[in-house]
Amino acid sequence: MTTLTPSSNMPLAALWMVGAILSFSAMAVAGRMVSVELDTFELMTYRSIISIALVLVIGGAAGTLGQISTRNFGLHVVRNLSHFTGQNLWFAAITMIPLAQVVALEFSSPIWVALLAPFFLSERLTPLRIFVAIVGFVGILIVARPDFANFEIGSAFAAGSALGFAGSAIATKRLTRHHSITCILFWLALMQAVFGIVTAGWDGDVAWPSLQVLPWVVMVSITGLGAHFCLTTALSHGPAVIVMPMDFMRLPLVAILGVAIFSEAVDLWVFIGAAVIFGANYLNIAAESRRNRAMA
Repeated sequence: MTTLTPSSNMPLAALWMVGAILSFSAMAVAGRMVSVELDTFELMTYRSIISIALVLVIGGAAGTLGQISTRNFGLHVVRNLSHFTGQNLWFAAITMIPLAQVVALEFSSPIWVALLAPFFLSERLTPLRIFVAIVGFVGILIVARPDFANFEIGSAFAAGSALGFAGSAIATKRLTRHHSITCILFWLALMQAVFGIVTAGWDGDVAWPSLQVLPWVVMVSITGLGAHFCLTTALSHGPAVIVMPMDFMRLPLVAILGVAIFSEAVDLWVFIGAAVIFGANYLNIAAESRRNRAMA
């Protein structure tokens, strides 16, 4: 049974999670809209440039720009390379397979974190974590149902994005020991703008967004930053064992948007596999919550 701390405010945590779910879902739709003109590298370039402006404006208003430093610069590079790779794979995947399938495979990211954390965060690789990884992998197979005779690259990209996000999460966890969110977001936006310029311009052909697509590019940037802010704030108001499972509601919402906007088919196996992945995630989160209470 989960015990709420005195500072917990679950109605407020739930409200922030609604913001996170809506933001992540809106980013998926906007990313699909942008793909008619821009490739993923170009999208990441423009998104990151807009994000730099947002971080500077918001950080300036909050008086936190002085917290930006070059300490642990190498770790920032690793974190942002991992996130850049994962985000590009994610944006590519949403143009190839249904949105619900991408989101379901994305849910495997915490399982990769649980499996990789012992190697990078000095945490133990427990039997439970191994079991969670196996169950999560079964869920991935149910969602993707790989047909090696007709290999679906979109599913591979979505699964790869989850691994990229896991690497980013592990590096972020280490960075938060010494840096503020303003510092982390500043280097996130700046480095990924550089990565985007290099990868988008390697062939000497960079497309500019038209006036029709530009609002969607802005939406991708705003919703991307907003989603992570809402998620972080929600976790500050309630325990992860209760807050994180709320994100599972993003799957039916994205499925509805996919049907309504892009005429995508609803696949029952995607929901079954996602439920298996969700179960593995919940087992791990619940175990971590119990361990943290025992150490308190």
